[in-house]
Amino acid sequence: MLQLAGTGNIVSIIFAVLLVGFIFYNFLKSKKRLSAPPSENIKILTDQNFDQIIKSGVTLIDFWAEWCGPCKVQGPIIDEIADELGDKANICKLDVDHNRRVSSKLGIQNIPTLMLFKDGKMIKRFVGVKPKGVLMKAINTYM
Repeated sequence: MLQLAGTGNIVSIIFAVLLVGFIFYNFLKSKKRLSAPPSENIKILTDQNFDQIIKSGVTLIDFWAEWCGPCKVQGPIIDEIADELGDKANICKLDVDHNRRVSSKLGIQNIPTLMLFKDGKMIKRFVGVKPKGVLMKAINTYM
């Protein structure tokens, strides 16, 4: 009887160790994916270059911050869009913590916020994480 209880405890311990290992493995895997370098097709906006970059063509801007969890989910989606579109549209990111003038001027209160501009005029605003399909449809409407 004591041996069966001991065997059950060992099985429980092995199961717990495997479960913790599985969770840790998936955590590291997701962290690596989220920390991937941004696309080389992304333009980094600042308070200084904002007006110059958005003044012509179609521009999608991802307003984000380093500490923002949902922004880290949105980031790879923006990178995919930038890689797919290349130079057909300006795909940009603006760090709200380091560029407060533009963020304030545009009323950015929640992040991620995405804005679509056409020839310098804001035409669409998205708040929260948005899927690639929704963003691509909006971009293609104005290209």
